[in-house]
Amino acid sequence: MKVKTILVSQPEPKVENSPYFDLIEKQKVKIDFRPFIHVEGVSGKDVRAQKIDLSQFSAIILNSRNAADHYFRIAEELRFKVPDNMRYFCQSEAIANYLQKYIVYRKRKIYVGKRTFSELTPLFKKYKTETFLLPASDKLKPEVPKILNDLKLNWKQATFYKTVVSDLSDLRDVYYDILVFFSPSGIESLLKNFPDFEQNNTRIAVFGNTTVKAAEAQGLRVDIKAPTPDTPSMTMALEKYIKEANKRK
Repeated sequence: MKVKTILVSQPEPKVENSPYFDLIEKQKVKIDFRPFIHVEGVSGKDVRAQKIDLSQFSAIILNSRNAADHYFRIAEELRFKVPDNMRYFCQSEAIANYLQKYIVYRKRKIYVGKRTFSELTPLFKKYKTETFLLPASDKLKPEVPKILNDLKLNWKQATFYKTVVSDLSDLRDVYYDILVFFSPSGIESLLKNFPDFEQNNTRIAVFGNTTVKAAEAQGLRVDIKAPTPDTPSMTMALEKYIKEANKRK
């Protein structure tokens, strides 16, 4: 069956050169963007209830921009002045650059990984006498605490924000040829919003093995997977599939 419409379960890209816009133009398909999940911050009172005292930590581990937003939000709510000598361990360059929203970047102690959390390991080893705080969501990848525990760091995890299912009730009678997912939470949102969802001719595209497993565990048929050696990005996987589907008679 030909592909004409796609729903991507993420916010619309803010950059003009997004590969999704190229896909729309080249393959003449309609792509809508809609976050299936969103983030809600917990209160300072909730953080205190987790027995977290911000003044007890000399280093902050940031694995997302959300983590940075909610750490500084909670600090402000609790009237905690973040010390100038705080160390920041950022999973990626993008997160490190994002810190400029809150601090004078060049005057701070910032340590940056390449892309994955495990790539921060050499930096953690170098500064293992620090007391680390990991401000995180309620859904943290299991590898993160495992890495920190294996290194025997003095660290604490606290929930500063939660991943919440978005209300998609207005999409009940809207049909798309392809639904695109990037996390198990997106699959969860689909089925919470539409418990009677029947896949039929809808194609499901997923990014990452954990999302594949989540979809298949719910009895969904996964038609498009990324990353693969041939299609390292979701847009490349979609383009390959659309080309093949739309040339069939």
